[in-house]
Amino acid sequence: MKPRILIKKADPEAYKALGVLSNYVANSSLTKTHQELIKIRASQINGCAYCIDAHTKDARKNGETEQRIYALSAWRETPFFTEEERAILALTEEVTLIQNHVSDKTYEAAASILDEHYLAQVIIAIIAINAWNRIGIATGMQPGL
Repeated sequence: MKPRILIKKADPEAYKALGVLSNYVANSSLTKTHQELIKIRASQINGCAYCIDAHTKDARKNGETEQRIYALSAWRETPFFTEEERAILALTEEVTLIQNHVSDKTYEAAASILDEHYLAQVIIAIIAINAWNRIGIATGMQPGL
């Protein structure tokens, strides 16, 4: 796919507004590990090559292991993720695939592990990366561009 419109150039204010949300997430109490797991997993589901490339690099810089990055798409079948990470990943998948709704089981599992404030930040982080994925996919962003 060739690159299309550059929203940052065509509508800088809209791009900036989404950047404010992303800056909130980056400066929230979410751990860098949780932030990157959310970004990578949502990007995998959405098929956003640009974001997968960017966030796997960021995760490595933050100390994430190759093993966990490679296993992320099959996290349920591995012992590599903590109970907290599993709850966050399950919620990430269901919010990303929102047409199927977020099940009570998934929500309650996350709510039983995460305090209310952290859970709110997780949900906002999932929403933010999904917005970026949609920009990346709709505009044909490619890794390295």
